[in-house]
Amino acid sequence: MTPENPVLPLRERKKLRTRQALIDTALELFGEHGFDRVTLDQLCESVEVSKRTFFRTFSSKEDVAAAPTQDLWTAFLEVLEDHPPQGRPLVSLYEEALVEAIGRMPSGTWAQRALASRRLAARTPSMDAHGLAFCNRVSREAAAVTERRFTLDTAEKGTAEEGIAALRVRLALDMLVSAFHQALAAWVAQPAGHTRDDLTRRFRAVCAELPGALAATAEPRGEEAVR
Repeated sequence: MTPENPVLPLRERKKLRTRQALIDTALELFGEHGFDRVTLDQLCESVEVSKRTFFRTFSSKEDVAAAPTQDLWTAFLEVLEDHPPQGRPLVSLYEEALVEAIGRMPSGTWAQRALASRRLAARTPSMDAHGLAFCNRVSREAAAVTERRFTLDTAEKGTAEEGIAALRVRLALDMLVSAFHQALAAWVAQPAGHTRDDLTRRFRAVCAELPGALAATAEPRGEEAVR
């Protein structure tokens, strides 16, 4: 829900507006002056909130700077929790859930925030470390939702190894995350057209290559072929 959504109580709308102001101001200040050169005190002063208010919303400077993509993955978990079980392949289930999550992001504004966040992360090592920790947490939560809501057939050819279902869930999630990161990197690098729809298009295209990547055979090249 957006801060302007009248369904929310006034207090919640104010919290969301403060949260969005912190994100927008942080990305602007970090982008202009550099992540390390902007203190938390300066950020809070610019938004006219206390540090106590900041820490009720975010855990660190890295957390607020990475909020646009973290919001996307939080929405992915929400979609996965409510996604109707349709007996589709696991990777396809995750793909559709993430595409729906992208569609839930605010049109127009989210894409530019996500772009600014990813460009900042490219030159801020601490944001990458924060992102890895967040990604691991989301993967664990997504695995827990999957194992609670869905049943996987692991008895092909009479084999029912204990733990194979959990392994397949984590592998499928790893493929999803890798596919999204490839699509996101290409989206950020393009000169223009940074929209939700274009990110979805790139993500779909990368996911379409997953079966080919799994089936690809490595043949010797050049001199290696005649040895």
